[in-house]
Amino acid sequence: MTHVIEAPHAEDAESLGSVQLRAWLQTYPNEEAGIDERWIREHRGSSATAAGIAQWREFVVAAEQRPDLLFCRVVRSDTEIVGFLCGRRDDVVTLGPMYLLNEAQGEGVGGRMMSEFLAWAGSAPMRLWVTEYNERAIRFYERHGFRATGEREIWRGRLLNVRMIRSSTSSDNLG
Repeated sequence: MTHVIEAPHAEDAESLGSVQLRAWLQTYPNEEAGIDERWIREHRGSSATAAGIAQWREFVVAAEQRPDLLFCRVVRSDTEIVGFLCGRRDDVVTLGPMYLLNEAQGEGVGGRMMSEFLAWAGSAPMRLWVTEYNERAIRFYERHGFRATGEREIWRGRLLNVRMIRSSTSSDNLG
């Protein structure tokens, strides 16, 4: 299957919200953590609502206008979006969100998206949050030079996330 990685357009906002929700439903259910489809729809379903789509549209337009500060790429399989990676540049570069639907995984697409992101970020220090039980994502980030810092947060009272960083050549301290 051919996957094309490109910058999104404002009209892709609806698909971005839908893909984000679908990726959460595929990735995050966890009985031990009390995270099921209902919890995900309650806490992430807004990404596919009119308000969530408007936020995506605003981000995509801002990324078009300020590509030095905002990064976003989508993965298309034919005309359907099956994944995306976004990030922003402040004092450090923050990676996220990054999602790839199950049907597009295992074909090198995530690595291609990450390569584009790393080229955009350059030598800047980078950080991200990843869900602690998402071992596949953690291994993926480790292969791309990220390491866990030990910092943790619980999102919405249930979803345990860990901080990962990728240091610049001059500093290993992102705080």
